[in-house]
Amino acid sequence: MPARRAPEWLTRTTFAHRGAHGPGVPENSLAAAEAAIARGFGIECDVQLSGDDVAMVFHDRYLGRLTGYESEIGDTSGVQLERLMLLGTDQSIVSLRRFLEAIRGRVPLLVEVKSANATGIVEPLCAAVCDALSVYSGPHAVMSFDPRVAEWFAAKAPTICRGLVGTDSLLNGFEHVWRNADSIERARPDFLAIDRRDLSQPAAMRWRKAGRPLLSWTIRTAAERMAARGLADGLIAEGEALA
Repeated sequence: MPARRAPEWLTRTTFAHRGAHGPGVPENSLAAAEAAIARGFGIECDVQLSGDDVAMVFHDRYLGRLTGYESEIGDTSGVQLERLMLLGTDQSIVSLRRFLEAIRGRVPLLVEVKSANATGIVEPLCAAVCDALSVYSGPHAVMSFDPRVAEWFAAKAPTICRGLVGTDSLLNGFEHVWRNADSIERARPDFLAIDRRDLSQPAAMRWRKAGRPLLSWTIRTAAERMAARGLADGLIAEGEALA
């Protein structure tokens, strides 16, 4: 089956990693989203599943680093999570649905669906993300390190742009998976989002040479931005690299 064409906004936008966060503006918050919009960047956000199957905009499996509340996000209800303040700020965790209502299609959005490991169940989170996106008309795509996520969207919501996130350098349980031919066949991604340290991998170069969109993360400095620009079609960046 020939590859379908990815939306043009995917490679015309620099995406602020977890929003344009910084001192007093926590990652994956509404404030970080508004800061990205104000500066003309797209937004990349992370989504985890609450204990009652609500898609929440949050990166970590555990709540402690950002809230001081010692619990797993999957053991906490969506209502409880939205009451938790992000440390040292006036921002709270928000649901994906509330996040989308705030963005209102003003900039493109990448939703990274977080999978704890390669054997856990992904269907409830995929379904919760899909449900939230079903009423959203702004430009958006989903992506994940776990090829089963893209596989789910290919089967259940094929009109949504989907990507496979890849790394050989980050030890997160999914290293090297993106280079597996079976993973690509299962996921049928519209784009790859590859660790900047792995852009010179032959698999990444072949993908781009074939005219398929290649994004890269996480670009943090001006030097990294310059280097990645020559090897990728779009960037997911933060800090100095957004200057």
